[in-house]
Amino acid sequence: MRALAVCLGLLAGAPALAQEAVPCEWAARADNIAEPWEANTRTFSEGKVRLALLDTTEPAAAAFHILILSPPYDELGLRQCRTLGLNGMGFAGADFGSLDASYDPAVGLIFIMNVQVYDGMDYTPRTLRFTLNQATGVIGAKLLP
Repeated sequence: MRALAVCLGLLAGAPALAQEAVPCEWAARADNIAEPWEANTRTFSEGKVRLALLDTTEPAAAAFHILILSPPYDELGLRQCRTLGLNGMGFAGADFGSLDASYDPAVGLIFIMNVQVYDGMDYTPRTLRFTLNQATGVIGAKLLP
């Protein structure tokens, strides 16, 4: 019983929604790029940064991820590869057509797009804001109401 209380206490203190960019793995497969490719990929910063919408099909309520290829470059001259998702999975929906980008020298590239999250009962529209610092490779993300 004490272990259950400890676990529940830890869960209560955990953030409900966590967006994170993780190194590319299974979700970043080329066959997961949402069709049509020309509508679901874009480049920025003179082609150094590429974003693509990934649709992994399953789990159905969290199948959409954002692929981010960007500087910094490794010793072979390859860009870092990251996928951006929610709670270790993806988003319930993502409107790549709503993707908008801006630049702030103090922050780096700033991206905003409409996504949906599934809360176990319903699909909720949200705005995803994420930043990319090309010098450091740091990607930050936040869901806005």
